Amino acid sequence: MSETRQPLRAGVIGVGSLGQHHARVYTQLPGVRLAGVVDADPARAREIAKKHRCPAFQDPAQLLGQVDLVSIVVPTALHFGVARLFLEAGVHCLLEKPMTTDLDEADRLLALAKETRALLQVGHIERFNPAILAIRKFKSPPLFIEAHRLGPYSPRNTDIGVVLELMIHDLDIVLDMVGGEVASVEALGVPVLSRTEDIANVRLRFRGGCVANLTASRVTTEKQRKIRLFTRESYLSVDYLKKEVKVYRLKEGADPSQAGSLLGLSKMIAMETLPIRDEEQLKLELGSFADCVREGSRPLVSGEQGRQALALGLEIERQIREAVKARLG
Repeated sequence: MSETRQPLRAGVIGVGSLGQHHARVYTQLPGVRLAGVVDADPARAREIAKKHRCPAFQDPAQLLGQVDLVSIVVPTALHFGVARLFLEAGVHCLLEKPMTTDLDEADRLLALAKETRALLQVGHIERFNPAILAIRKFKSPPLFIEAHRLGPYSPRNTDIGVVLELMIHDLDIVLDMVGGEVASVEALGVPVLSRTEDIANVRLRFRGGCVANLTASRVTTEKQRKIRLFTRESYLSVDYLKKEVKVYRLKEGADPSQAGSLLGLSKMIAMETLPIRDEEQLKLELGSFADCVREGSRPLVSGEQGRQALALGLEIERQIREAVKARLG
C-alpha cells in the first residue's frame, strides 16, 4: 500500500494588500492546507480567516506547532523578529523582500536557518514572472542591461525608500543574470514626496565587463516595468507587466556596415515574440516554495541571494544619502 503524504500546513503572517493573496494562493495549491492567518488587526485577521475557513490569530507565536511553512508579509522592520521566531522552531519561511533592514539581521537569519535546517526563501517574485522564466534559456551573457521600474506614489510603502521597495527586484534579476562580482556602483537619487528617496538611478559595472543601468521611481503617473538586455547574438526586450518578450537578431548573413540607412538596417533585423504561458507568478512562487519544502531542495531565490540583493540596495542607498547630504551642505 502506498504511503499517503500529509498536506503541508501553511500560515500567513500579515494579511494586508499582499498577504491576503498569499492566503488565497495557499488554499489553491495541491498538497497544501492553510492552517491559519495572523494580523496585528484582529478584525482583518478574522475577515481573511472567515473567507478561507481557517483560524485567525493576532500573535505570530500562536501559529507555532500548527504550521510547516509560513509566508511573512509584514512591514520590513518586523521581518527579522518574525522570521527568527519561526526559524528557531524549524519552520520553513518565505520572507518578503527586502529580507531585513540591515546585513547583520540577514546574516543572523541565514545562520539560524542553517542551524535548524529550515528553508529560507526570499520573496523576489519577479523571478517567477513567466517572461523572466522564458529568457532563462538564453545562455549568452548580457553585455548591457537597462531597466525601468516606475509607478505612482503610494503612502502605504514609505517605510522604506524606492531602492528597497522597487529597484531591489531588478537588482536581484540582474545579479542572477550576470552572475559575476560587482566592480563599481554609481548611484543618484532624490526624495520628492517622502523622507526617503523616491527616484533613484544606478550604474553597475561587473568584473566580467557587463554594465547595468537601473532606474526606479514611485512618483510617475504611469506604471512601467521593463528590462532590456543586449548580448552578442541578440537584443531582448522584456515587459514584466504584459509578460511579453521580444527578441531581435540580425538575419543570417546580414552586414550592418552595409545598411546605408536606418531603414536598411531595420530590414536586416528579425524580430520574434516568445510564446509565454500567462500564469500568476505568486502561485508559481508559492508552489515552488512548497515543492522545495517537500523535496528539501534549494529555492530559486535563496536567503543568500536575498542578502546579496539587500547588500547592493543598501550600498546604493548609502551613496544616495551621502550625495543628498553633500548637496544640502
